[in-house]
Amino acid sequence: MPLELVTIPCLKDNYVFLLHNPKTGETAVVDVPEAPPILSALRERGWTLTDILLTHHHWDHIDGVADLVEATGAKVTGAEADRHRLPPLDRSVKDGDTLSICDCPVEILDVSGHTVGHIAYSLPAEKLAFTGDSLMAGGCGRLFEGTPAQMWQSLSKLAALPSDTLICSGHEYTASNLRFALTLEPDNPDLILRNTRVTEARAKSEPTVPSLLSEELATNPFLRAGLSSLKAAVGMENANDAESFAEIRARKDKF
Repeated sequence: MPLELVTIPCLKDNYVFLLHNPKTGETAVVDVPEAPPILSALRERGWTLTDILLTHHHWDHIDGVADLVEATGAKVTGAEADRHRLPPLDRSVKDGDTLSICDCPVEILDVSGHTVGHIAYSLPAEKLAFTGDSLMAGGCGRLFEGTPAQMWQSLSKLAALPSDTLICSGHEYTASNLRFALTLEPDNPDLILRNTRVTEARAKSEPTVPSLLSEELATNPFLRAGLSSLKAAVGMENANDAESFAEIRARKDKF
């Protein structure tokens, strides 16, 4: 029986995700910017929260953890490398670890770049990946702590997942990300079509997250930085892939 996935808007433009196993009754949440919307979603469905999964230490992903733990008693999982700046952890994990969440195997991926110690949670059996602020819909997180080489390595790791993986990322930044992508690939038909769909969805206040990895591979310039056409678009024909990525990230920072 597949897990149920619920996308919950929080704060101004954050998303968190509930995972529920209807057979065991277990429920997990990925990141906790604030507790009330999560508690409301749980009450609405009659679900009991058992696990809290954290991707990284930024306040808009952890500020509601204490309140949620107090209300539910859920166990908190986060990166061992980030333990010193995360809420108290019941379980710490590192790259390559495998654990069971909602009776489903979860693989831990180090996806440092946005921060050092950022992790993603991959559920191969469910074709889901919770990427926080690493790989995002149409973009990637700004490099606050890591290097371009680190982020390129992280994105390459995520790009190697099966193309039908659903990428569950942490923010509603898709429209602005695609506007930037169009400055690099104005003739990309997949990108043009996606931009139209996203514009229509946002006009109705509909979320554009999660997104399929196949769609990211076809339209996200940060995953496509190694293509000769993208390198040419940013004047980096002779650069390696990480250098091309760094140029694209620098341009997005100024966009």
